[in-house]
Amino acid sequence: MSYIMVDVEADGPIPGDYSMISVGAVLVNEALNTTFYAQIKPISEQYVPQALAVSGHTREQTLLFDDPKVAMTNFKNWIETHCKDRPIFISDNNGFDWMFVCWYFHHFLGSNPFGFSSQNLGSLYKGLVRDTFKNFKHLRQTAHTHHPVDDAKGNAEALLQMKKIEGLKIKL
Repeated sequence: MSYIMVDVEADGPIPGDYSMISVGAVLVNEALNTTFYAQIKPISEQYVPQALAVSGHTREQTLLFDDPKVAMTNFKNWIETHCKDRPIFISDNNGFDWMFVCWYFHHFLGSNPFGFSSQNLGSLYKGLVRDTFKNFKHLRQTAHTHHPVDDAKGNAEALLQMKKIEGLKIKL
């Protein structure tokens, strides 16, 4: 299995009515040097200004981003190039990130290379330390900037620390 840490920035709470503005991914291994990034043109006229502001982009800038089908095709090709076996989607907030990525893959390409499931980094950590009040974010090294590659990399660093410090059994 190949773990892919994913992060998404969006201009609203749900796909379809709102748009995924960017997606970043990191192949989880010791080097963390295999990354993917796409900026995606909005698919809807609707957007929440506060949500868009988190991405650091203006609406006018996003209108110049890549066509969603092109971006998702590039993401699929990246996954196929860098994953020699089954890709596993994992993210900090998989309820949000998965929802957008899965919807975009199915809507624009007809299938999702990750299949039908995802994993949540925060829940994994809570189970590992056996405490639902604990948070993994202190294990990040890369600053959480809301650039999806930075955020995915920081989360991948945390996963590697869970393996090293907490003894998580995971094959990378």
